[in-house]
Amino acid sequence: MNTIKVLSSLKGQVRGMSSAVGNVKRVGVIGSGQMGLGIAYVAANVTRLPVVLMDVSQAQTDKGMVFMDKLLQKDVAKNKITAEHAKLTRELVSTTNSMSGLSDVDFVIEAASENLNIKSAIFRDLDAICKPSSILATNTSSISITKIAAVTKRAEQVIGMHFMNPVPVMKLVEIIPGLATSADVLQETRDLAAAMGKTTTVVQDIPGFVANRLLMPYINEAVMLLECGAASAEDIDTTMKLGTNMPMGPLTLADFIGLDTCLAIMKVLHENTGDSKYRPSVLLQKYVDAGWMGKKSGKGIYTYK
Repeated sequence: MNTIKVLSSLKGQVRGMSSAVGNVKRVGVIGSGQMGLGIAYVAANVTRLPVVLMDVSQAQTDKGMVFMDKLLQKDVAKNKITAEHAKLTRELVSTTNSMSGLSDVDFVIEAASENLNIKSAIFRDLDAICKPSSILATNTSSISITKIAAVTKRAEQVIGMHFMNPVPVMKLVEIIPGLATSADVLQETRDLAAAMGKTTTVVQDIPGFVANRLLMPYINEAVMLLECGAASAEDIDTTMKLGTNMPMGPLTLADFIGLDTCLAIMKVLHENTGDSKYRPSVLLQKYVDAGWMGKKSGKGIYTYK
């Protein structure tokens, strides 16, 4: 009997049939940057759910879909998926430049800039546009879920779903319930993450949660060492890679994440805890002021082609 079920499931995937994860039949993703695109990719490619990718910028949307096509082509080249699977995955993803395009989704994952005002405005709109039953999740890496939920009339249906970058590769998703988040919504969110092939941890709604509460001070300290001339960027990174077996050095990682994102998280930690140990590096602020955001801008701590 189990064999029949497995064969039936595989047959459905081959035909590109969309499935459901609990009550979730259709997913919305806000933001077609690296994080949002990665989330949309995994939702369609692994979970086989229809995905609506929303971004106010048509140029950014087009850029994101080109990147998705490259990801699919890469997986086909590595024999991870078939060409038919890639084609069907691409057909599961639609795009919109209007928030109203998310009116029919069951689960929304917001992956906009790490800014409370921006996220609050998005969640006010989602609360008005989405179905009453829709769950509203944010991919924030540091901002209070309770604060974001407070701008809606459905705080019990708002939750944090913090994916790690790059989303298609990294296995972890931090799940963060706000003060009012219901137990049912927490479970549905964990089920959706599991269907995406992710391992989940449940974290309290504290500044930075767990991943960035530990990671960002480490990166910030590395920038402070660079700032005071303790060592070159290359030597700081090499020390941590070869001395502590890190896969990449903290300054390379900072460029990969985005120096603006690192700075925003450090500011959230500093402002919300009042602890001086979270004071952002002056040099980190200077890089961001100069527009040196890291790999995505072509220049950060290192220079990229």
